[in-house]
Amino acid sequence: MTEGGAILPMFYLPPIEYFIALNRYKADILIEKEEHLIKQTFRNRTQVYSPDGPLTLTVPLVKGSKIHTKIKDVKISYDFGWQRLHWLSLQACYRRSAYFEFYEDDLSPFYHKNYTFLFDYNEQLLNLIIKLLKIKPNLRYTEEYTPEYADRADYRLVINPKKETQIDQKPYFQLFEERHGFLKNLSILDLLCNQGPQAVNYL
Repeated sequence: MTEGGAILPMFYLPPIEYFIALNRYKADILIEKEEHLIKQTFRNRTQVYSPDGPLTLTVPLVKGSKIHTKIKDVKISYDFGWQRLHWLSLQACYRRSAYFEFYEDDLSPFYHKNYTFLFDYNEQLLNLIIKLLKIKPNLRYTEEYTPEYADRADYRLVINPKKETQIDQKPYFQLFEERHGFLKNLSILDLLCNQGPQAVNYL
């Protein structure tokens, strides 16, 4: 049993490292809702495995979502058809994977319905992934911003696309690994589409 709990940010289709922490500390998870937007992070982007290698998908934000905007108030931009682009990309990446068809109907609505706020969108997606993984974390949300926590593991700045992941990740089968090798710490969707019900055991 791991002592203490953890605080996690709200990400868009978070990387595997996020779910390892979520599963490890599932008895006491605090989700950060009061922080200010941190740009160029997984808060509005995810990485998947495309036929050409790693592909970053970014949710565009309404202009004016500066660093002084609280994450819960950040709005999604629909100036161009990013949802269609993301959905076509996910299909191109995972259509041939063993389990994509099992999750397709659950994921599809997120790319056909408009959500106003990034946090709400990410939260609904996170709840879906938790359900698909069949894990039951005890989630609570921050009510004010606290810079440091002495009593819980803080992942708010640790899991970052610009930082090499510190987890010792065992390889699992990936669709295009013959072309580009095993890619670590991709979106949880990569694990789900390739491992299906076994994904939770991997975590």
